[in-house]
Amino acid sequence: MIGAVRRQKIAELVHEKKSASVSELASIFSVTGETIRRDLKALESEGTLKRSYGGAYVQTGVDNLVDVNIRTTAYRGSKEVIASRCLQFVNNGDTIFLDNSTTCFYIAKLLQDMRITVLTNNLMILNLLSKCPNIRLIGIGGNYSTTEKAFYGPIAELTIGRYYVDTSFLSCRSLSLKSGITDSTDRWNDVRRIVLEHSQRTYFVADYSKFDNTSFVHLCDFNEVTGIITDHPLSEAWRESLDKTGCILIDED
Repeated sequence: MIGAVRRQKIAELVHEKKSASVSELASIFSVTGETIRRDLKALESEGTLKRSYGGAYVQTGVDNLVDVNIRTTAYRGSKEVIASRCLQFVNNGDTIFLDNSTTCFYIAKLLQDMRITVLTNNLMILNLLSKCPNIRLIGIGGNYSTTEKAFYGPIAELTIGRYYVDTSFLSCRSLSLKSGITDSTDRWNDVRRIVLEHSQRTYFVADYSKFDNTSFVHLCDFNEVTGIITDHPLSEAWRESLDKTGCILIDED
């Protein structure tokens, strides 16, 4: 298969699946990983997709859930900034919830020396914090998603429903002044909705790429949320709108 044809098919596949790994693409097209990396670099330069460590992804479409292995390194700098801004809302003695998002994984990395209770359905966070004797760790089990490395479903929802937390940090796929906070699938939406109802304070963590977009399913409106924590300053329209709902905005240090 000539390179131009292969790159076109790669673009079609990534746009259909929303993400794909280098190893997966190499297997499908029977070429080396290095060849796929060159193809992805060329497609990124054309604006067709975005590269991340180990693969590529696109952000188009209302039903868009990128594989966690690819998301973990995407917008890494943004997630580190957001995580650092979250620390001001966590104190020793607090009970918090961290969801299955990769941004919450970056938050967890900064909490390892604190004396807190952490509830989470995120396997990566469980593995990370299990090494911290100062943290009381409560794992939320249920159906396991290999693409998200997290738990969901009736058992997870029933378990979460037994607990209440001081502060929860949640993610989402999109935020829009018109549509509110939306996500790609009910699977994670149902978990987050229960957490939202059982939290004294809820902060949504979202990098700049998620704003002014709408995804598949509505999660909540801004007047149900304590605050939005992001990496880049938002427009005046966003500031005014959030101020009217009582939702605080943390977009600067």
